[in-house]
Amino acid sequence: MKITHLSPKLVQLTRYPVLFPMNCYLVTEDDGLTLVDSTTSSPADDLAAMVKQLGTELRRVALTHAHGDHVGGVSGVRQRFPGVEVSIARRDAPILAGDKSLLPTEPQTDVKGYFVKVEWQPDRLLEPGDRVGSLEVLPSPGHTPGHIAFLDVRDRSLIAGDAFQTRGGIAVSGDMRLLFPFPAMATWNKPTALASAVALKALRPSLLAVGHGAAVHEPIDAMDRAIEAARRAFS
Repeated sequence: MKITHLSPKLVQLTRYPVLFPMNCYLVTEDDGLTLVDSTTSSPADDLAAMVKQLGTELRRVALTHAHGDHVGGVSGVRQRFPGVEVSIARRDAPILAGDKSLLPTEPQTDVKGYFVKVEWQPDRLLEPGDRVGSLEVLPSPGHTPGHIAFLDVRDRSLIAGDAFQTRGGIAVSGDMRLLFPFPAMATWNKPTALASAVALKALRPSLLAVGHGAAVHEPIDAMDRAIEAARRAFS
């Protein structure tokens, strides 16, 4: 995996960086490390090397949503680190278990994307406003009904999952980029995704870290451009 140090407390790990980049993130906390997402296959070997290098422990795995390219590596991580806590949004937990039914209050568009069968269950179900270490849980539905993002309250770094992409050009989830169309193809509801992107931008993050593509420092202008492009595309 390609390893990129984004800040003293945030490391990006990228599987298949040239062909199909899938990112997960290590967040340093006082009591150890939090892994956000896990790519499609286990990053346990790379994690073990980094944990040893940093002289700390992996404490938590926090998932932005239930797609297989974000949760597929969890099983291997749990085998290597059996005491780790795994969390996902309460709304996406049924999807993780194969239940894609929608709530009556949600837009009735099909839940799309790549899913894998998992043999584990999350230890913690997250709600907006919860904390995972220093990460505040932010609702960001659209890519999936229960998609969440994480804002590090210490420096306002935003780990946005697939609410945005930067591979192929920065875009809101659902706004097709021909050089990397897969996040758009897997998006559940475009208007909901656009509303979430607007809400995330309003937080004025210092850094935007996404599931697919390079991180963006001082990302407000880039997020604005993506939002305006999505408004045109979705109208």
